[in-house]
Amino acid sequence: MNKIMKILISFALILFAPLVFACDYPAPPKTLPDGATSTKDEMLAGVKSISTYQENMSTYLDCIEADEAFAAQVLADDDKKGKKQRKKMFEKKYNAAVEEQTRSVEEFNAEIRAYKARSN
Repeated sequence: MNKIMKILISFALILFAPLVFACDYPAPPKTLPDGATSTKDEMLAGVKSISTYQENMSTYLDCIEADEAFAAQVLADDDKKGKKQRKKMFEKKYNAAVEEQTRSVEEFNAEIRAYKARSN
């Protein structure tokens, strides 16, 4: 009976671990300061906002990498097609997050350039 209970607990842990350690996808800043009209303090607040977003995104990317590594270990006997599909999904998720982060930072950089152009 003890052996069966250990197997059931192990199975439950494997099944529910992703729910416990789910990675939270960070939302980009809702609004960025307008470089053409914002004050220096508003622009500095924007820098803090985008910096926090980048830190959160880095944490998210680390988390999904760890999840993928864990899944690869747990599902080591997975068939080749399953492994390939899982890797493809991970890459899509990772790349989409990086693209969104890049887009958000580029938008803010455009506002910084507008602010600097107005200040000169």
